[in-house]
Parts: sequence; structure tokens; C-alpha cells
Amino acid sequence: MDRVYEELVHQVNMLEIFKARRVVEQAIKRTHLTYYKMLSDELGTNLYIKHENHLPTNSFKVRGAVNFMAHVSPEIQKQGVVVATRGNHGLAVAWAAQAQGVFCNVVVPENNNPELNAAILSCGAQLIEHGDDFYEAQDYCEELAENTGLYYLRQGNEPLLINGTATMGLEIFEELPDVDVVIMSIGGGSGCAAMARVIEGINPHVNLIGVQAERMPSFYESWRQGKKVIVPSAETVAEGLAARSVFEVPYMILKDRITEVVLLSEKELLDGVKTALRYTQNLAEVAGAAALAGAFKIKNDLAGKKVVAVMTGSNLSLARLTHILT
Repeated sequence: MDRVYEELVHQVNMLEIFKARRVVEQAIKRTHLTYYKMLSDELGTNLYIKHENHLPTNSFKVRGAVNFMAHVSPEIQKQGVVVATRGNHGLAVAWAAQAQGVFCNVVVPENNNPELNAAILSCGAQLIEHGDDFYEAQDYCEELAENTGLYYLRQGNEPLLINGTATMGLEIFEELPDVDVVIMSIGGGSGCAAMARVIEGINPHVNLIGVQAERMPSFYESWRQGKKVIVPSAETVAEGLAARSVFEVPYMILKDRITEVVLLSEKELLDGVKTALRYTQNLAEVAGAAALAGAFKIKNDLAGKKVVAVMTGSNLSLARLTHILT
């Protein structure tokens, strides 16, 4: 099995990332890389935000989905796809699938964010609610694929998804070639792994700092122990970071490339949303604001540097936002 993942890792490379950019830029506009003076003064650094929350599905995930859908085989075009998700991945795939005329099934856990569910349905996908968490939804997804012939699009180990996602890294280096540090949240790891590949290919001296929820430190423990670790199930306000384990391909890419992993408490994660609103006037979901919250936690280490924090998404439910603000 390791050889299979090693081959998939080799398929995530700069050539494929540049090819993906040609596909992605035809479907979506590049996102803003914005310098914030007040944030920079507060942190004692030069702080830029990469606004992936401005993409059509309000999340970076759509980059990978667009690239995958541009390369679907005739068989997948005919049979359709099925994905398991807490929200952003499924919404991205549904959006990209609709544009290509591919039938899409999205499996979400029961009691999932109803606003994300509605957004997925608006993209013409079929929504299936099953299981108590992402992992039970994922198991059901595998069962559906086996019984119906649908292609199961695994969000963490698909090179086309990762290469498409990596186009955000190209955009950062094009606008800020002398960046010193990139900070990005880690859930299943595909987004941060995509960034790692670009850093490795353009300037390996750039520090890549990951951010995770203290309650779900799956990548941190894997990185610390030198092997893939599955952490116990736990509740966290950062739904996008609620991964009990990092995916195999992202782990193999990140384990020797990441500089540091910052763990955030539940309060620090929630404060990140308020910080984003206060300084940038942008709504970010909890996972989407985690990079900014992480920057505040390690501000002494960032002093005097050019730092990019990736705002990965803004799909925050009204109920969660109300709770955060009150």
C-alpha cells in the first residue's frame, strides 16, 4: 500500500501544478492577496491575507474540484461521482460537477450544517445524510461506490485535487516572491500539502507553519511521532479541522517539509473569527480564520518577516456566528 501512496505523491509536482493553473484560471478568478496595516502593526510583522474565502464556493477546495472535473474519464462522466464531506469539499465538487454535467452524490453526517447542505443542493447534487460523523459518512460513501458504480472521489489522496489546490501557492509567489512565512490550517492535510509542494518547487527556504485544533491534533501527533496517527474522536468548534487522521498523501508530503505546527484552544479558534472581522471586515469560518489566530499565538517568532496567512473559507453558519459574537 505504501508504494501506491508513493506513486500518488510523485503525481503531485510542479509540472502538474502549472498545468492545473491553466485549467483553474479558466473557471475561477485569482483571489486577493491583501496587506493589512493594522494587523501588521499589531503583530510586528508584514501580514498579508490570501482570501480563498472569496472563491465561488467560499473555500479553497473548489480549485482542486475544478481541476479534477476537467480530467474526468468518459466512464466517470457517465456514472457520476460520490463524495463524503462535512461541507466544503462536497460543495466544491458539486459546483464543479454541475459545470461539467457530471452527476454528483454528496454524503454528509446527520445534523450537518443546514446552510451548507442547502448550498450543496443548489448546485444540483443529490444530498445523502448518513452517520454521526465524517468517518461514518465516509464508510457509507465507500459502500455506495461499490454497490452503484459511482466513482468515489477521496478528497485527501487524489493528485488532481491537490495539484489544483496548489494554484493558490503559485498566486502567492507571483504577487509576493519574497514571502518568508506561509501559515495555513490543517484538517485532512490536502491544502497545506499543496502549499508545501509549491514552496518546495519555488523557494524551499520559506517556512510553512500549520495550524490545528488542540482537541484534534492528528497531523501534529503524526509529525511528532514520525508515523501516521489516528487521534480519538472529539468535538471542536472548527468543523474544517475535525479530522481524526491526516490523509496518507498529504502526510507523506508534509512530514519533512513543514516547519512548525501551532495548536489552538477552542477559545483561540473562536477569537480568530472575531479577529478576522475586526481587522479585515471578512467573515471567515472557524477553520478559515485559524491561520490568523495562529499568527497571533506565535507573533514573537514572526517579527519583521513577510507573512501570508491563508483564509481558507467562510462557510460559517448563522447559529455559529451568533454564538461567537455573543
